[in-house]
Amino acid sequence: MENRKKLLLAGILCLIAAGIGFGVRGGLLEVWSGQYGFTMTELGQITGGGLVGFGCVILFAGFLIDTIGYKRLMQIALMCHLISAVMLFFATPVFNASGKEAVYALLYWSMFIFAIGNGICEGVINPLTATLFPEQKTHYLNILHSGWPAGLVIGGLIVFAKPYVPWEILMATFLVPVVIYGFIITFEPFPKTAAEQGAVSYGSMITRLITPFFLILLFAHACVGYVELGTDSWINKITGSILSSAALGTALFIYTSLLMTVLRFFAGPIVHRISSLGLLLCSSLIGAAGLYLISIGTNVYFMFFAATVYAVGKTFLWPTMLGVLGERFPQSATIGMALMGGVGMLSAGALGGPGIGYKQDYYASHELQEVAPETYDRVKAPNENQFLFFPAITGIDGSASAMLADDGKTIENEREIAGEAWTTEKFEEPRKQYDWWQANKSYADVDAGPVAAANLYGSRMALRVTTLVPLTMAACYIILIVFFKKPEHVEEEVVEENEAIGAV
Repeated sequence: MENRKKLLLAGILCLIAAGIGFGVRGGLLEVWSGQYGFTMTELGQITGGGLVGFGCVILFAGFLIDTIGYKRLMQIALMCHLISAVMLFFATPVFNASGKEAVYALLYWSMFIFAIGNGICEGVINPLTATLFPEQKTHYLNILHSGWPAGLVIGGLIVFAKPYVPWEILMATFLVPVVIYGFIITFEPFPKTAAEQGAVSYGSMITRLITPFFLILLFAHACVGYVELGTDSWINKITGSILSSAALGTALFIYTSLLMTVLRFFAGPIVHRISSLGLLLCSSLIGAAGLYLISIGTNVYFMFFAATVYAVGKTFLWPTMLGVLGERFPQSATIGMALMGGVGMLSAGALGGPGIGYKQDYYASHELQEVAPETYDRVKAPNENQFLFFPAITGIDGSASAMLADDGKTIENEREIAGEAWTTEKFEEPRKQYDWWQANKSYADVDAGPVAAANLYGSRMALRVTTLVPLTMAACYIILIVFFKKPEHVEEEVVEENEAIGAV
């Protein structure tokens, strides 16, 4: 199609919007923890909601493309992005009036709806790009997915304004690329899929996918979602904790995202030399090394090196996995990519974000109980958190940690600004935090150090345990390389597919 680069641009803008939302949200976790009192597990569940919705919708979008069409699905995504942004502006009033549980629900569902929009976009743009550029699928899928880290870079830069701009406005900045891609999809025509052309049926697509190769690939992609997106939900906060500077954590996040953006334009030449599966194997091993190095980092220079290793490792994983699918199952790309994307996002949202949050709570709370049990009794959260079948734990209260870290200055300033309105229902939750501080500030000098050290220990251990995931991926890729040679008929299928959709 003559407009295929415009449609590719629209796809890149979709991922830029998703990346901005993801990047800004990662930089706001400390703000939400301190302002609303969330534990790490609760923050992980909120970020997970922003990925679970993504995963669910990719699955449905892949099956609806041939029925509803590319354009209508993208218009639905546009509406989801707008609704999500509007919901954000009600967060603080809802918290002040109804408390932590109410604002938790609001943030969770706002992230979920935002993720629905992202999921629809992802479900459309992956097979669309494979259709538009059938001769270089892996290369152009990597270019398409350069939009994601580009959005993370922009989001990371936006986070620097959080001391000066309300977080709701910062979070809503993802609407800028949304408006631009909305303009493109409104006026540009879209191609038809192979199923719409009658070249292949749904039954045939699914039958071709039911193979050991695809099932192993699917499992490996679940691991990719966990280690890339699940970890990225936390990496900004964790590196900031290790370096004792949220600004440095954000700067590292921007650097790694920028590095990913550039590297994804060079996937084609690399794949030509070592094959797609070879690239995936190398990436998983490098990613595992990077995560471990970050977990033991102590200074800016070492963390810069560790973050570089981690970024190189994760750069090619997601788009190259989709490229492998497109190469092996060219006529099943629409459904296959929907299944891959859905499983990856569901894993990131249901396992990665909450799981890494749970691991931080688990190791931090156990460490604090051993080192300073009396401190733990003062700062523990009022509720328990559960993750899958793992034991329920009581983490460290986020607002208590924040008040100890800044010696109660933020909450005391809020009390002063509120004035006579402080006793009204509007400030019910902040009053609880203020009362806690008044009751415990005499212990601040004793508690601040152990709490900070325990939180840091929890962050390091969470990353260290997570290195097992990319090592599992590496084992999967070795199995695929050793036991599954590329079938000779794949190239013939690519030609048939190209002819069916009018690409050549």
